[in-house]
Amino acid sequence: MKIRIGYGLGTRTVTNDADSLGRFVDDLERLGFDSLWLSERISGEAPDPLIALAYAAARTTRLKFGTSVLVVPGRNPVVLAKELATLDRLSKGRLLPAFGLGVADPHEQQAFGVERGDRAKIFNEVLPLLRRLWTEDAVDHDGAFFHYDAVTVCPKPIQQPIDIWLGGIAPSELKRVGRLGDGWLPSFCTADDIAAAIPVINQTADEHGRAVDPEHFGALIAYSDGPVPDVLAQFIARRRPELDPTDIVPVGLAAVRVTIEKMVAAGASKFVLLPLAEPAADGWTAELERIAAEIKPLEN
Repeated sequence: MKIRIGYGLGTRTVTNDADSLGRFVDDLERLGFDSLWLSERISGEAPDPLIALAYAAARTTRLKFGTSVLVVPGRNPVVLAKELATLDRLSKGRLLPAFGLGVADPHEQQAFGVERGDRAKIFNEVLPLLRRLWTEDAVDHDGAFFHYDAVTVCPKPIQQPIDIWLGGIAPSELKRVGRLGDGWLPSFCTADDIAAAIPVINQTADEHGRAVDPEHFGALIAYSDGPVPDVLAQFIARRRPELDPTDIVPVGLAAVRVTIEKMVAAGASKFVLLPLAEPAADGWTAELERIAAEIKPLEN
């Protein structure tokens, strides 16, 4: 397996202006990171991922770009297909979209204009439709939420088709990856979770006449250099009472290395590091150089 290390910014990032984001992106490219992943939160400090990734693509030639995650319910699927195809072409095939249903937050749901109970049904309808829009010249579609007669999206993306990445570790989410996804990138999980999930995804894919590339299993790893913040520790305790918070959030880069090694043994190979606490804008270079020196040697 090809082990690759990417880096992400969370929904509360303040690395969201031309100076700070520009230097950050330049450092990722210079230091050889595999990919940059940006999160979506309408009401958060994070920049819009599609706009910010287009900005990053224009500054780089090698770095790949992922969304972690881009909310699908509430978006026009034809417009979304066009936007992503354009970004893939302008970046010369470097796009890695990861899609999601959106956070269960009233402010976010209000912004996207979708009832919570409809999100999964819309998501399941849109994902196959996106693939058709990227590969077919004229798409007819009569679904529960969208109706199209010979709609066309041009120009097509360079990647044929663009791989769709999904997250989640709940049984229904794992089965969705098997039915609809090309890659799996969960967050707040352990190596044991990965070892248990991959057979479920593969079995579901096989049942639907599909296969997920064994190189397309990974994890988003939130890390800390100090104690896990109380709010996050309490969240983990509610969701996973059997675990210590540091089982989910490694503290220190030595623990990050151990976590990645365990996840590789469980079958994952693509990793995105996400800092729980960001350095000041002028401190990103030192932080990324530290990560590059201590974690990137795990790549092969």
